[in-house]
Amino acid sequence: MKKIVLSSVLVENPDIESALIGERGYELIFIPNSDDDTFLDKIKFADAVITADKQITKEMIDTMENCQIIVRQGIGFDSIDLKAARQKGIVVCNIPDYCVEEVADYTVGMILAATRHITTYNQHVHEGIWDINSVHKVSGFPPIRRLSTQTVGIVGFGRIARLIASRLRPFGANLITYDPYIDSKIAEENGAKLVGFDELVKTADIMTLNLPLTEETYHMFDKDAFEKMKETAFVINTGRGPLINEKDLDYALRNGLIAGASIDVTESEPLTLDSPLLELKNLVITPHAAFFSHDSFIELREKAAAEAMGVLDGEAPKNPVNL
Repeated sequence: MKKIVLSSVLVENPDIESALIGERGYELIFIPNSDDDTFLDKIKFADAVITADKQITKEMIDTMENCQIIVRQGIGFDSIDLKAARQKGIVVCNIPDYCVEEVADYTVGMILAATRHITTYNQHVHEGIWDINSVHKVSGFPPIRRLSTQTVGIVGFGRIARLIASRLRPFGANLITYDPYIDSKIAEENGAKLVGFDELVKTADIMTLNLPLTEETYHMFDKDAFEKMKETAFVINTGRGPLINEKDLDYALRNGLIAGASIDVTESEPLTLDSPLLELKNLVITPHAAFFSHDSFIELREKAAAEAMGVLDGEAPKNPVNL
């Protein structure tokens, strides 16, 4: 009987996986996420591995004797050594479409929270400041503008980004996007204009980052990029933390290179309590929560199990990232 090892920070009770995998006649080996020793032992003879947060290194992959597929419960896949898996003949898959709605909705929420200063007003009211002018007089933000007067630059134009575009169109915002891997027709079909990176950062009033972390995109937003932006610009990141150089973001926010930012992801997580970013009043930070909902978790777990079983059944993987 083929064995599927499951160890994930997202799974405390493997009821969903047990039902699906049991129906297909495979053996599910569930390991609590904190039990690293058992995980390292069981993956040696597993036919498939499902995880969310674990680092899967070359050394771990080299011990796998039977593994055909590693499935990451999530979109990003930088926690897995793709090259080592490919050399071992193991396909690595992600689940890129389980939380598309959640992240798109959250991104729009962060845009509004930043540009309308919702969190700042909330904080001021809790501090006893009941004054609609408090944002400008106390915090020094630039004037609030209608979203219909603003240009939103969407960096990356995959599934989530296209849904963000659909969410923003009713607001009347002008949409531009940078993505070197799509045709301009795709952007136009989704209500956006395809532009170069420099044009986007110079033109956009609001930038939202929705692209994977790769060698090419690492620290894509650095001091050089911030210096090209409008001083009234806002940056939103619900993608991956290292897309932004945090030291440069700190500098940009402290020195007025940009007006503000909202980030749901950081370079290292959790953000440490001594991080200088926590001192910034023009920065909204949330704890990597954009993907989170009851519905997205169920979909994620079902799709991860289905991907693993499909490959073990001899089917082509639906979402390979290392072929």
